[in-house]
Amino acid sequence: MQENFFVASCVFTEEYPELSQKIQRYVAERFNFPIIRCCVANYKVADFEERMPAWYRDEWRGVEHYRKFSAGSTMISLCHNCAAIFEERHPDINRKSLWELILDDDKFPYPNFHGEKITIQDCWRQKENFTEQKAVREILRRMNIEFVELEENFQRTKFCGYSLYQTQPPRNPKLAPKRFLYGAQGLFQEYSAEEKKTLMVNHCAQIQTEKVIAYCHYCVRGLKLGGKNTFHLAEILFDA
Repeated sequence: MQENFFVASCVFTEEYPELSQKIQRYVAERFNFPIIRCCVANYKVADFEERMPAWYRDEWRGVEHYRKFSAGSTMISLCHNCAAIFEERHPDINRKSLWELILDDDKFPYPNFHGEKITIQDCWRQKENFTEQKAVREILRRMNIEFVELEENFQRTKFCGYSLYQTQPPRNPKLAPKRFLYGAQGLFQEYSAEEKKTLMVNHCAQIQTEKVIAYCHYCVRGLKLGGKNTFHLAEILFDA
């Protein structure tokens, strides 16, 4: 049976447990989609459970870790790592971003930013995903944000925070070699903490607005390290 399902993302949820809880409840209550935690079966299940705050740990344990869905089903995610892995491991599963799902909801309560200028940061991990990039910009328009483009945007972006300047989990190039092995030549080399900060500061120097919005948790980490007032798109949609 073909189904729509949502991947909550272990890494995103560890970093934003309250926000992830809100998003999962939204997906379940508004769309009644099943939710799984991870894009890979049996990946550090206990480790991520222990990393969750005590108030959320039992609820997280109650979310199904992984399930196989039939061909033609649609995986919905907000994690670019999950999306990249599904793209290569499960080509018979369609992919859709959370932002596209929100655009399907004609009752979503968008906050109003009254024409504020905010820079938008695209992510290397899904740099060719024009459908997602277009959806993000439409959401910004609906929030009355006058978004500012960087010169390296859409498929030209080379940014994913400082995640590209350290070794990656060994599972990634095995699970998604097109993206994380053959498409990552020269990336994922180890840099010192000082070098990472310098790289992020240099990247952020081109951003002229007070605020910047990203839709990748790795990008957010890097932009914050570079000194920018940064928000994950999910934060301003669900925490406003």
